[in-house]
Amino acid sequence: MNEKKPYLVDAVIGNSRMLATLGRTGKMYRLWWPNIDTPQHVDAMRVGLQQEGSPIEWFDEASNGWSHEIHYAERSNVLHVNAANEAAGLTVDSRHFAVPGKDLLVREYAFSNKGAESKNFNFVLHSSFMISENGLYNTTMFNADADSLIHFRHQYYFAVSSAIVCTKFQSGISWEDVQQGELDGSVIDMKPTGAMSWQLSVAPGETVVVPVYIAAAGNEQDAVAVLEDARTKTSAQWADETNAYWHNYVAQAVPCPVEDAEIVKLYERSVLMFKLMSDEKTGTIIAAPEFDETYSRCGGYSYCWGRDAAFITTALDKVGLKDLTDAFYDWTLSAQSPDGSWQQRHYHDGQLAPSWGLQIDEGASILWGMWQHYLVNEDPSFASRVWPAVLKGAQFLESFIDPATGLPKPSIDLWEEREASHTYSSAAVYGGLKAASGFAELAGEYELSEQWSELADGIQAGIETYCFNEELQSFYRGIDLKVSADHYNQATQAGKEGYVVDLDKGYKKYVMKHDPIVDISLLGISVPFNAVAAESERMRTTADAVERLLTTPGVGGIKRYEDDIYVGGNPWILTTLWLSHYRFATGDVEEGRKHIQWALDHRTETGLLPEQIDKNTGETAWVVPLTWSHAMFILAVFMLAEAK
Repeated sequence: MNEKKPYLVDAVIGNSRMLATLGRTGKMYRLWWPNIDTPQHVDAMRVGLQQEGSPIEWFDEASNGWSHEIHYAERSNVLHVNAANEAAGLTVDSRHFAVPGKDLLVREYAFSNKGAESKNFNFVLHSSFMISENGLYNTTMFNADADSLIHFRHQYYFAVSSAIVCTKFQSGISWEDVQQGELDGSVIDMKPTGAMSWQLSVAPGETVVVPVYIAAAGNEQDAVAVLEDARTKTSAQWADETNAYWHNYVAQAVPCPVEDAEIVKLYERSVLMFKLMSDEKTGTIIAAPEFDETYSRCGGYSYCWGRDAAFITTALDKVGLKDLTDAFYDWTLSAQSPDGSWQQRHYHDGQLAPSWGLQIDEGASILWGMWQHYLVNEDPSFASRVWPAVLKGAQFLESFIDPATGLPKPSIDLWEEREASHTYSSAAVYGGLKAASGFAELAGEYELSEQWSELADGIQAGIETYCFNEELQSFYRGIDLKVSADHYNQATQAGKEGYVVDLDKGYKKYVMKHDPIVDISLLGISVPFNAVAAESERMRTTADAVERLLTTPGVGGIKRYEDDIYVGGNPWILTTLWLSHYRFATGDVEEGRKHIQWALDHRTETGLLPEQIDKNTGETAWVVPLTWSHAMFILAVFMLAEAK
């Protein structure tokens, strides 16, 4: 089929080894297995009804008279989609979920006849598996013994079938050819597509249930075995077991510390979502399910960033999901570079993902996050396990300090757009070195502990000395900002301070001494890294500048920085919650609560937090769900509870 997939999705389902994204009509867009970041296998999966002599009505389309409602089961990752065609007198209520602990997706369709006459039709499933996102070397075949379509390529096999024996099938039928529902029984084809149909008769007032199972394995025999296991229970039994699993998962978490029904609802949805974004086999945590695999509008999101994860694991510890945090920091040991750094972002296996340069805050954040985790658990075995990585990581940070300023040398900023000695990054390195100092003391390395603590104190002094903009009464976003030659010439002609650095092979680097743009990340100087006290006058005026200059007119919410143009320059959930963190830290409960409410008001229909909100419409604009958004919400809720 290979149609253009949407950037925005409405729901995610999974079990930490399978992950899938769906639209509000129940259409599946993507499926990852055996890890949640890569590879992705689904081109498209479509379901429809066919009356005799008529084309197929695809009821996972918001057309042809079909309307849809979507929601998660309460305290569960089981997704419900209710489709109705009033004129046809028919409803299709479906449930979609991954069975915990199994390589199995269940998609249950319940057809209900609301009319006065019997309904006779074929239920048609068209599946296109472009395995590993590769259109080459795919095969689809029909296994008669298993009554199943088998989609496979290399070591990835997917068995698609039901508990009900199909009426017709075809391997290798295109999207265009399937429209009339004529399936010719072809058993095998070197194409990624196939279709199955089931003949149904539904009496007035009756409901007929057809479960669809998607079983995954490394070979055909094992995929069929997973499928056969699926058939040992009804789809309703699988749904009950899956709901019970998720209910128990939420029950084992720390209860929401704030008695507010809407906050509790999003709190529990966040707990559920965290598990889906954590890879069971490796412990890595992804920023979001991938939605722009061709990099047409961004650089991709289905990777692990150390910075995001440091915020996320701190939230995980707050809600009591300490095992996920343990697994993540064990994973970081595999992702550390030989020089002690942690680079921009990684795949689940610790390999470097597509990258555009060192961000010094990434590794620093990992060290800081490790220490936050230790403070919660005070587990000596954890401290001992991570100490070799902490030692190498801190030594790398130490090597990256500019002796002239005491600040880290230039690297890429947290938004991955510019090179400078960023004030936020400096604060992160401060936090990382203080964390390393704590671990060194636990290891009995008292000299190292003092050395790293003093180095961190030098960063703190450097931030105060070099990074405050007296004119604006706000911290600079950074110093030593790399710019284009044109920008440099225009700025220096206007009286701005800059300099030129001679590089290898005759190249030149143009640098502005200061980056004066107000950026939400400046709040990170105090929350969470505490390089400058939240109550200090400089932080107070910086936060006021952030709110004054970055609040979006009309829609509200806080954008990242003054001249932001990414996806139109919208307010973000996590940035708005970052301001709430600062307000709570200074005792301004009413202001902090206001920003939490804005996040609540901009959940998706299924209760997930996106990355951005459209600055004009107030609708979801980009990335659903963003794990960092949910983490910032959880942290804000605990700060609200503590402030009260």
